[in-house]
Amino acid sequence: MTAELEGAGLPTAMISAIGPVAAELGAARVLRGIKIPHPCGDPGLDSARDHDLRLRIVRGALHAVTTAVAKPTLFDPVAPS
Repeated sequence: MTAELEGAGLPTAMISAIGPVAAELGAARVLRGIKIPHPCGDPGLDSARDHDLRLRIVRGALHAVTTAVAKPTLFDPVAPS
């Protein structure tokens, strides 16, 4: 789906725990998710730390969609900035 949206001129960012596979399937911008059942957070964390993690993922996605890419690119929103 992301490849179709990108082809229509809409930048997308896919969040996936298996980023290399998503990139190989044609997603232009892929953010490394946390776990397969919980790519956008970690229910094992306390609420404050989970909120911080989710915020970094959303900010990472916003950064990804504003970044021009020529080929599938992996972004890591969890890495320290």
